[in-house]
Amino acid sequence: MTKKLWFQAGVGILLALLIIHFFIDIKGLFAPIGIILRTIFLPLLVGGVLFYLTEPVQRYLEKRNFPRWASILSVFVLIIGVFWGLSAMIGPMITKQVNSFTDNLPQITEDVQDNVSYWLDRRDELPEFVENAIDNARERVNEIALNLGGGMVNFITGFFQTIFMLVLAPFFLVYMLKDHERFIPFVSQFFKGDKKTFVIRTLEEVNRTISNYVQGQMLVSIFVGIMLLIGYLIIGLEYALILAIFGLFMNLIPFIGPWISVIPALLIALIQDPKLVIGVGIIMLVAQQVESNFITPNIMGKTLDIHPLTVITVILAAGNIAGFVGVLLGVPLYAVGKTIVKNFYKERKEIRKAATSDVAEE
Repeated sequence: MTKKLWFQAGVGILLALLIIHFFIDIKGLFAPIGIILRTIFLPLLVGGVLFYLTEPVQRYLEKRNFPRWASILSVFVLIIGVFWGLSAMIGPMITKQVNSFTDNLPQITEDVQDNVSYWLDRRDELPEFVENAIDNARERVNEIALNLGGGMVNFITGFFQTIFMLVLAPFFLVYMLKDHERFIPFVSQFFKGDKKTFVIRTLEEVNRTISNYVQGQMLVSIFVGIMLLIGYLIIGLEYALILAIFGLFMNLIPFIGPWISVIPALLIALIQDPKLVIGVGIIMLVAQQVESNFITPNIMGKTLDIHPLTVITVILAAGNIAGFVGVLLGVPLYAVGKTIVKNFYKERKEIRKAATSDVAEE
């Protein structure tokens, strides 16, 4: 029985749970390590994303006989050029729309309050579940208003801390571009024979999975952002550029991100002209259909091969565990874990097949 796969898997799960329970009991000892990890997490994440986006450029340049230092310098020049070009092209438009939104914010707030008051005055005419929903929303708004001052202070403090940490991202990027080829040999040197081959193959597939996800998701998000911008401009929606950029970044969250991005667009449309709500809904549906049926299959293909229901489950679970960071990183971490498990299963099948063939020969 001890040789059965289900028994060994069960023992492995129990050992993993015991180890996790042990670490939870002594988590106070690891508090300094947690502080260090939280400090470097954001710059490491940004540096890693930039690495996977720019590594193909570096590889292309080095195939053209660029030395390593010249390829790294070229990558940084390219990054600076892209940011400068974007700021020059869309910076003034973003500034104009932000200033316009700020100027119109009192009127927008007043319109929202008028709509809320309208429905509150007529809540007795509404179904009971709608009335309860309005009461709950009203209580939540009051709580948010009471906590707004402290929230603003925390937001400002967190904003400056984030800016400070992002300054470290280029340093991580430099060393990733410089030494990324040494990582797999460094890890695999602690193994011998077939185990070393297995570790190298697994790490290479994990690296390929992360690379395909980051590059594919970024390209898909850019295409979705462009489609939203064109659609919003066609129907004449105000703050179209800001809303499209928001949609671009929200699309980085698989499956549910695009639906989150449409909420502010619907609110702006409702305030500007209720008829535009229909236009925004149509634009979102068209963008989603084009993205799901044409863009994503051609850019990302079946690289991750994750069922949509699994994506939703992972996002919900990761969000409850780690908040927004979990929502953002849940799917790629799941994809990495899936790749590792598949390689372990494949390696085990090869070992069993080899053992069976040896017994048959004897």
